[in-house]
Amino acid sequence: MSSVYDFSAQTIDGKPVALSKFKGQVLLIVNTASACGFTPQFKGLQALWERYGEKGLTVVGFPSNEFGAQDPGDNDEIASFCEMNYGVNFPMMAKVEVNGGGAHPLWQWLKSEKPGMLGIEMIKWNFTKFLVGRDGQVIKRYAPQDEPEKIAKDIEAALAAT
Repeated sequence: MSSVYDFSAQTIDGKPVALSKFKGQVLLIVNTASACGFTPQFKGLQALWERYGEKGLTVVGFPSNEFGAQDPGDNDEIASFCEMNYGVNFPMMAKVEVNGGGAHPLWQWLKSEKPGMLGIEMIKWNFTKFLVGRDGQVIKRYAPQDEPEKIAKDIEAALAAT
């Protein structure tokens, strides 16, 4: 696989989607959880989506229950929680694993493209973020504590790139 556009996923409501659907857009891909100390970041992610969506940014959330069992609900419960509590209307995908042998192929690729500190590929916690350019290549990886509003300048730079 050579770009994010080579992958597919399942939407939170169970429909298959080829990520090539987002070709030419800047993507912010995030592993999310509904009961995490970082869960309020949904508000910032939604704000980025609203601010930059028309300019070509798409935020894509992938719920995961791997870290402290902080997203135990099914996809319907997660979708309802995100919409009711944070007004989330950016694309949310079905719950996935992001580490180990059962990790979604997209997440395997993202981690290999931009390892974390000391070259460690493993996702360490919820709300790890990957910024992907219009060419489908990973630009940068952000730690869970990197708040969405703090990466706006990187998003603007990615949107400005041709």
